[in-house]
Amino acid sequence: MDLGLRDRVYVITGGSRGLGRATAQALVADGARVVISSRSKDGVAAAVTGLGAANAVGLAADNSSPDAPQQLVAAAMESFGRLDGALISVGGPPGGSVADISDEQWRASFESVFLGAVRMAVAFGAALGDGGSIVFVLSTSVRAPLESLAISNGLRPGLAGIAKSLADDLGPRGIRVNGLMPGRVATDRVIELDARIGDPDAVRAQLSQRIPLRRYAAPEEFGRVAAFVLSPAAAYVSGAMIPVDGGALRGF
Repeated sequence: MDLGLRDRVYVITGGSRGLGRATAQALVADGARVVISSRSKDGVAAAVTGLGAANAVGLAADNSSPDAPQQLVAAAMESFGRLDGALISVGGPPGGSVADISDEQWRASFESVFLGAVRMAVAFGAALGDGGSIVFVLSTSVRAPLESLAISNGLRPGLAGIAKSLADDLGPRGIRVNGLMPGRVATDRVIELDARIGDPDAVRAQLSQRIPLRRYAAPEEFGRVAAFVLSPAAAYVSGAMIPVDGGALRGF
């Protein structure tokens, strides 16, 4: 199946590793070019090298910075002359129960996870034309709270509402907005969360029993779904919150 990605250009925030990196790899493999960002300058440089300098450029940027969205739009236009879409991904917020989270952690997470993502989407929406696509990387916490992840439980559902609102606002211009809800994907972030509970291998084996497919996803499995939703092949998919969780969510 041809996704129609050849020579299209996408911004991938949080693109130096994890779900963002996997999405960048899937897009490039199908002929797209990418602008990736991350807070880590070294991480961005390594990712660009891995993707190939002809296919990718990178920018060290923090999602919470008010200047980051326009810097990323400018990088796409200056490097490749166009922008066709964006994956808005940000590193997971600190874990903990509601009572464990400090005011400062709430404020910092709001700036990066919520407000930063909203700024990105608004800037990308203004720069995109007919056929553009924006995808938020959310979490299954949009539909069901996750244990010891109070900040995610509080902020991700709000971003899902923003995605739906933007789908309404941008749809008349031919721009699609969707959200992806990953479950247990074997990224460094998830391994770190498992290690907080106990032995990571034992925790993974235990939690896998709650997933109908009985395993965690590989990052590239998420990346291929994200590439499809961003692509012209998904031209009539908008305003959707799509689980990539092996069937773990129990609702329809």
